[in-house]
Amino acid sequence: MSKYESYTLFSGGAQGAENQFGKLAEYYGLAEVNYTFEGHRIERTRGVRVLTNEELTRKDVSLTYVAKLLNRKFTNAEKMRKVLQTIMHQVESGHEVFVVGTIQEDGTVKGGTGWGAEFAKICNKDLYVFGQVKNCWFKWEKGAWISVETPVITDRHFTGTGTRFLEENGKIALEELFARSFK
Repeated sequence: MSKYESYTLFSGGAQGAENQFGKLAEYYGLAEVNYTFEGHRIERTRGVRVLTNEELTRKDVSLTYVAKLLNRKFTNAEKMRKVLQTIMHQVESGHEVFVVGTIQEDGTVKGGTGWGAEFAKICNKDLYVFGQVKNCWFKWEKGAWISVETPVITDRHFTGTGTRFLEENGKIALEELFARSFK
């Protein structure tokens, strides 16, 4: 029995950053909830929570709005809509949000991961992003990204999401985050 079993990681269990978050949660004895939907392939098998169509619909969001917010276009609209809806469930469930990705010039995070970061901003959650390109952690504070040395997971309900393309420095950043948080 882990002394950290009252902590829960909320994620999506996808390849890359989410898979790594899950592996670390399991290693440290944390609970894990991986939101997904019928027919969506994910890497993690622990703590899988398949959302119903009704639950997905409750988090419906305009793809036009998200595309405009993130300055990008979405292909395969139906699948993308469901992915964005599951990300909203992840972010809503956690009180702190940790992301691995790339912060772009316009302040958004690259890819679908960017929606998780933007939704965390909208929900006024504590938001941390490890920028793999800049090789450092950033916190969203007062409308801007500020670099932070060593963030720590402090809330029992936290969200971990990010890029499918996890690089070695991103993997190390997550290992160090968990080691600092769950000594």
